[in-house]
Amino acid sequence: MPQNLSSQVIQKVDKLRKVLHRHNYRYYVLDDPEISDAEYDRMMQELKRLEEDHPQLASPDSPTARVGAPPLEKFEAVAHSIPMLSLDNAFNDEDILEFDKRVRRNLDTRDEVLYTAEPKLDGVAVELVYENGILVAASTRGDGLVGEGITNNVKTIQTVPLVMQPEGLDNRPPRLEVRGEVFIGLEAFKKLNQERIDQELPPFANPRNAAAGSLRQLDSKVTAARPLEIFFYGIGIIEGIEFESHGELLSSLTKWGFRINPLIRSAITIRPVLDYYRELSEERHRLAYDIDGVVVKVDRIALQQRLGATSRSPRWAIAYKFKALQEITTLEAIEVQVGRTGALTPVAHLKPVNIGGVKVSRATLHNEDEIQKKDIRIGDQVLVQRAGDVIPEIVKAITSRRDGSEKRFKMPGRCPVCDSPVVRISGEAATRCINSSCSAQVKERIKHFASKAAFDIDGFGTKLIDQLVDKKLLSSFADIFKLDKNTLSQLERMGAKSAENLITAIEHSKSIAFARFLYALGIRHVGEHVAALLAGHFHDLRMLMECPREELESIEGIGPIVAESIVNFFNQEINRQIINQLFDSGVKLETAAYRSTDKLKGRVFVLTGALQNLTRFQAKALIEGAGGKVSGSVSGKTDYVVAGESPGSKLTRARELGVTVIDEAAFKALFE
Repeated sequence: MPQNLSSQVIQKVDKLRKVLHRHNYRYYVLDDPEISDAEYDRMMQELKRLEEDHPQLASPDSPTARVGAPPLEKFEAVAHSIPMLSLDNAFNDEDILEFDKRVRRNLDTRDEVLYTAEPKLDGVAVELVYENGILVAASTRGDGLVGEGITNNVKTIQTVPLVMQPEGLDNRPPRLEVRGEVFIGLEAFKKLNQERIDQELPPFANPRNAAAGSLRQLDSKVTAARPLEIFFYGIGIIEGIEFESHGELLSSLTKWGFRINPLIRSAITIRPVLDYYRELSEERHRLAYDIDGVVVKVDRIALQQRLGATSRSPRWAIAYKFKALQEITTLEAIEVQVGRTGALTPVAHLKPVNIGGVKVSRATLHNEDEIQKKDIRIGDQVLVQRAGDVIPEIVKAITSRRDGSEKRFKMPGRCPVCDSPVVRISGEAATRCINSSCSAQVKERIKHFASKAAFDIDGFGTKLIDQLVDKKLLSSFADIFKLDKNTLSQLERMGAKSAENLITAIEHSKSIAFARFLYALGIRHVGEHVAALLAGHFHDLRMLMECPREELESIEGIGPIVAESIVNFFNQEINRQIINQLFDSGVKLETAAYRSTDKLKGRVFVLTGALQNLTRFQAKALIEGAGGKVSGSVSGKTDYVVAGESPGSKLTRARELGVTVIDEAAFKALFE
């Protein structure tokens, strides 16, 4: 037991950890939360505070330990106790029926064999090792025999239990090697790619690539920022317990806190397996994640053991693959589009082709370097893939089919929209139009401003924006709030009622969260994630506008390139004028309720306990924004101690010194 600690503190920390692990299980595995997010956050903040105040209580299995390990220099090789073999593939019903015959022949039986059928996720296979219920190691599949150690990265995945659930303590194994598939959901993938596009980074080709790249980050903080999930599907070594069936194994994994795919079906014969495949084949496009087939496994563990494995794959399992979401078609032309930051983006126009039930006629080419790297030419036969319901991508050119008529692509020297010169800055992949008044840029900035993640103006679509800019009725997004019903009603396909509805939507959008407002401004490299970081750090827009680059760089998650972009944006007088126009039009920031003043200049605050409606970070920003200072310890120089729920020894010290103690309500009143 740590020295100089009361048993009350130790018990409190232990209780909080157990309760938080339990609620993680209910939220991520059972999808049946028992408490609100706010209550969960309060408990997590309290645990963080206790661990910060008593660092000797630090534990690798604490719910707070998901992020924080220092970056690695390289990944260590990890050998699997039992090889993580690949699966043989089946491509039609005949292959599956032949697999069933082979299984029964090897088992020397004419009886029907029961199988488990489960979705084959298109993700990254990993193995996690638990000793006495605690996660101690994690690794990638690698070559099946040896993988890479990614323990710190796996800990950042919220759906990974750091501690096995205590249900059934009597049968919880002393050692368990559990296997699963890490993936990124489709909506999260689209949001992640939009973030990368906003930051002018190349988007990921598909969710699997994004998941694989996220797992192989040497800095676990980068992994933590990626929306990784996991479904568990099997085990390697398990000590002290035996199962009769794969279905029973999965049931036990669920009780121990491991997330199992709810679409799995156990103990079915081969004909229902084929029906299941057809059901999933039709349903796959409506799922929240990518799957590329069905995995079929002999259900009885004893039969699996009798069947054994070849050097490459088990004899008791097979993957029935869906038809590929790739097709070959002709690249007919390359069009260059201009984005809101002036970046020129080549887009492929394809001979229409059906891919997975969707007609595809366009595909992204990212930038000129990508085209040259893949040696893609106009007129080529190209392999196109569609994954994650995102813009299709050209995988490669089929060079063997060339006849000599194909043409190489060259980025134009002038903007295809405004005919201004274009430049390519050293170190950047993008070529840019340098005319900020280019109508294409103006249109894209306005579309971004009105988009769902920004001001979310219902009915303010692409065709309307194009029309308003072309008619010189909009020259910036601030002009949106100058529109009137009479002007709108005279536009094509815009009657009096539609105009009235749009004006109502514009008025409704004027009250906006600070983070959404920052995102809407279209600052280069500032996507939704960075906007949220800024809104969490600065409670007032003026503070952000005047913030020096060095202070911005000190914010976790904001590097020098992003910081420089933010400073450059607010240093431009035209941007400040547009922001003032927005506020003059009645735009109000919902989260900027407390404005900076000097009323608390020189006052020293100490925070203790968990506040109900503010994080410590937000409370600190409020104090510093009003000219005050925050200290970590109580002394005779302390002016106020702000006491939340479960305050620690700082409260006792404050009373001993006669320091003024205030609660959260009184704290907020200081800023009103």
